[in-house]
Amino acid sequence: MSVATDQPLLAVDDLRVTFPTRTGEVEAVRGVSFTLGRERLGIVGESGSGKSQTGRAIMGLTPSQARITAKTLAFRGRNLLEMPASERRHLRGKQVAMILQDPKYSLNPVMTIGRQIIETLKTHEKVSNAEAKARTLAMLEAVQIRDPERVFSLYPHEVSGGMGQRVMIAMMLICGPELLIADEPTSALDVTVQLEVLAILDKLVAERGMGLIFISHDLRLVSSFCNRVLVMYAGRVVEELATADLSQAQHPYTRGLLNCLPTIGSDRHPLPVLDRKPEWAL
Repeated sequence: MSVATDQPLLAVDDLRVTFPTRTGEVEAVRGVSFTLGRERLGIVGESGSGKSQTGRAIMGLTPSQARITAKTLAFRGRNLLEMPASERRHLRGKQVAMILQDPKYSLNPVMTIGRQIIETLKTHEKVSNAEAKARTLAMLEAVQIRDPERVFSLYPHEVSGGMGQRVMIAMMLICGPELLIADEPTSALDVTVQLEVLAILDKLVAERGMGLIFISHDLRLVSSFCNRVLVMYAGRVVEELATADLSQAQHPYTRGLLNCLPTIGSDRHPLPVLDRKPEWAL
């Protein structure tokens, strides 16, 4: 649960991300604002709603051609937009980390799993090879990988999707970040593996007292895992509420998402679909 502090872990006010195109500028993120303490915040929306671009802007991973502006974009009071590139690189991975969507595209296919995690650790900390390996094995064990010694020596193509996602979690947590951004970390996994990965994240976030931004298109998943939820549509936040209050959502887009969820024990065929209104994007 969130912990009251004088200063939020992350403060975002009027964040905008704009991309130039042949037909003009496209504003992918339009005035997003929120604060985050040591809690779980869900960001929900359909593909193209701007939720991933919000996470990437916080991380400093937006493509160079994009323009990022904000009244405030600060981590522990430090302005991320005015921070030198070298300082931002040191912050990224050490204090703020991001789990990307699919390990197939996020892990280096020609490096062993152990070597990749050690590389992350050594980028931020001066440790001996023996200590780096010991901490890597301990981290692999912490994400519930059986026989970490064997997995340490494997290449990414030799592990399943679920194990690859656990490896990504281990890599992002090896340096003990204070803020973790998880971008659709379970989207490529089957339901049983999703629950295992979420249980691992839940345990690690609670034990380490971290702040978590959980980005997803799955409103039901977010409602069971997070403390608060931001609902995004067409690049902006249309509603913010506690997950316990989702049933009382007021915005028609949020209501539409909730109505599209299947319900066990009821005959809802065909399922309702969203009737999008032009004014939602204004």
